[in-house]
Amino acid sequence: MTIGSKLAWDDVVLPFQLDNSDMRGRVARLDGVLDGILKQHDYPPQVEALVAEMALLTALIGQTIKLRWKLSLQLQSNGAVRMIATDYFGPQADGQPARIRAYASYDPEKLSKGTPFGQVGEGYFAILIDQGKGMAPYQGITPLAGESLASCAEAYFAQSEQLPTRFALSFGKSTEAGGQEHWRAGGIMLQHMPKASPHVAGGGSGEGGLLKSDDVVAQDKREDWNRVNILLDTVDELELIGPTITSTDLLVRLFHEEQPRVFDAQPVRFGCTCSEDRVRQSLSIYSAKDIEKMTTEEGRVTADCQFCGAHYDLDPQTLGFEATKDPDSE
Repeated sequence: MTIGSKLAWDDVVLPFQLDNSDMRGRVARLDGVLDGILKQHDYPPQVEALVAEMALLTALIGQTIKLRWKLSLQLQSNGAVRMIATDYFGPQADGQPARIRAYASYDPEKLSKGTPFGQVGEGYFAILIDQGKGMAPYQGITPLAGESLASCAEAYFAQSEQLPTRFALSFGKSTEAGGQEHWRAGGIMLQHMPKASPHVAGGGSGEGGLLKSDDVVAQDKREDWNRVNILLDTVDELELIGPTITSTDLLVRLFHEEQPRVFDAQPVRFGCTCSEDRVRQSLSIYSAKDIEKMTTEEGRVTADCQFCGAHYDLDPQTLGFEATKDPDSE
């Protein structure tokens, strides 16, 4: 597809509720966010696709966290793609954008010509929430399951949260009027309200004993869940990416009989929290002897941010708990 300029509904997550079926959800479209994430690295196409999908899931899931909280999604596997890590930083104040960053670690020699998810082996999918200073972080982990990162996230919510959850995602490269390509993604997340999800004891009917979304839908809500999923199945991939249809128009087209009600949209941007001060703080636990072991032949200590590519070049005398030189005097 060809897109000439940024659209008003790009890089926005729109929360909604389906009043007739007691469900909630989000619609997300990512454009500049993915550019910010992917231009930091020269990933192969299969890895780019996985990072784009993970960033889209992060935007859809992260919209629910509170101000100044941090949500992280992680994938660890023994496949060609060893790790994908994403962070969603909640807005600092009402009306401000949230920030997303992401990166992947992979073994280029193990990459195949198969599907993006085919580059992932056995491992786990995790969601972590940092509520801030003085609060214990939350962490939930589930084995990798299904045939996509979206199916892994669905299995996580069924297994760890016992919330029936469904994702419909689309992502790929778009072409601007000048011929330049860039990644674009869009998706919908549907979730039954917690009161519709019963407690489930023991193993489930999913792969390897894992619960699936259908396993945690209360019996009296199954008709609603099935009906809305059938409606979601009618969505077109181009509709999800959204170059010609707004998020609200898409919801009306899909769910008009369910009485969709939208809430304030949340803008998202690419953003990283790394800084020289954070690097110095991370090195403050080391002695001068330890710092010396990290020093290059040029007599400097260097560090690179995996998320944004920032490079830090520091004087070793200013680092560690035995620092003898004021960094401001460099």
